[in-house]
Amino acid sequence: MSEHPLPPAHTGLPATVAPARDQARLGLFVIFGSTFFELVGYFMLAPLLLLRLKGSGESTALAGLFAASGWLGIFLMTPFASAITQRLGRRPTLWLAALIPVIATAGFAFTQWLALWFVFKIAAGMASGLRWVLAEAVVAEFSPPGQRGRYVGIFETMVGVTFVVGPLLLAWVGAESDAALWIALGSMAIGLFWSLLIPRLPDAADAHSAKVGLSGVWHALLAHPLVMTVGFVGGFFESGLTSILPLYGLALGLGATAAALLVSASGLGSALMMLPAGVMADRMAHHPRQRWGNERDARIALMRLCALITLLATLVIPFVAGTPWLAAPVAFVWGGAGGCLYTLAMIDIGSREEGITLVNSTAVLVLSYTLGGVLAPALGAAALQWAPTLGFPALLLAVAGWGWWLLRRAPSAPPAGTPRV
Repeated sequence: MSEHPLPPAHTGLPATVAPARDQARLGLFVIFGSTFFELVGYFMLAPLLLLRLKGSGESTALAGLFAASGWLGIFLMTPFASAITQRLGRRPTLWLAALIPVIATAGFAFTQWLALWFVFKIAAGMASGLRWVLAEAVVAEFSPPGQRGRYVGIFETMVGVTFVVGPLLLAWVGAESDAALWIALGSMAIGLFWSLLIPRLPDAADAHSAKVGLSGVWHALLAHPLVMTVGFVGGFFESGLTSILPLYGLALGLGATAAALLVSASGLGSALMMLPAGVMADRMAHHPRQRWGNERDARIALMRLCALITLLATLVIPFVAGTPWLAAPVAFVWGGAGGCLYTLAMIDIGSREEGITLVNSTAVLVLSYTLGGVLAPALGAAALQWAPTLGFPALLLAVAGWGWWLLRRAPSAPPAGTPRV
């Protein structure tokens, strides 16, 4: 496998190296900025649409299915991200992925037909899945060697900040305000125009040799099955539950604004915890005495800790019904621990792969994360409607316990091949 495209900084660089490094820095800056504005619009739009569905008299279960439909779109697109990227190239694929959510959001503004809302939600989800996989892979690949955890952590923290900023903007404008939808659309439009500034990215070294599509994803899954577990648990607790936290808040008797702010509590956990997790992964992986084992062992130790924290926070759920103020701290821990699981898995993938192969492995992570994101609102909303006291806590405990148990049994031996750290 070829060496990382961004060499460490040193004096006397050849004339061709500095421009490549500058181009990579510009590419990272543009991907960070465009992703920020697109996701601020998305996380403002998601609770807004849920609250409007409930306000129009739709059932909690139907609202949960609507939230899940966006994740369904991501799930449908993710296996084909590498094939589309191979055919179009990385930059045009990022442009396409930024355009479709703008069109879909405009559709929400001009029609109230529920069937079309589902179509728009799925289409926006498919585009988001495409951008998600590719942006994550590019950030992991172009990060400086030895600092991948830091850069991936910064990117994931920025994503977590959008969990907070979007709902806060909604709370400030008001969920009943007609301006809320237009502000969300404007934020996504800024993300689209920012995406047009993405510089020409170098061709992936394996652009014509790597397996793509379902075959490539299946190959990556067989090579690293633990990624599937980590992604599912992270997606279930960070993003899947976040999408129905407004419904959970309403079930606890909170007002619409306070219920929407539970999403901010989850996002705040992600924003505050993912960068420290990335920095810690770098330091533990490169500890001179390898106190936590080799690089991969250090990352798995951190994943086990995050899974345990998720389980412990979920054990508090039976007490939340009688003490509603506990909902915000629990959401904070879910968001933080789930986000850290995803971040650590992305660092692990980026440490050993690049190019289209990295896109395939990222697709496996996003696919499993999305599966958690689909099942959490669909099953969680149904549990909230039909068995809020027993069924909802039992569902969450089953997922948290399963993830912690599988990570406890994860082998400590490193995968075959030399990691690219």
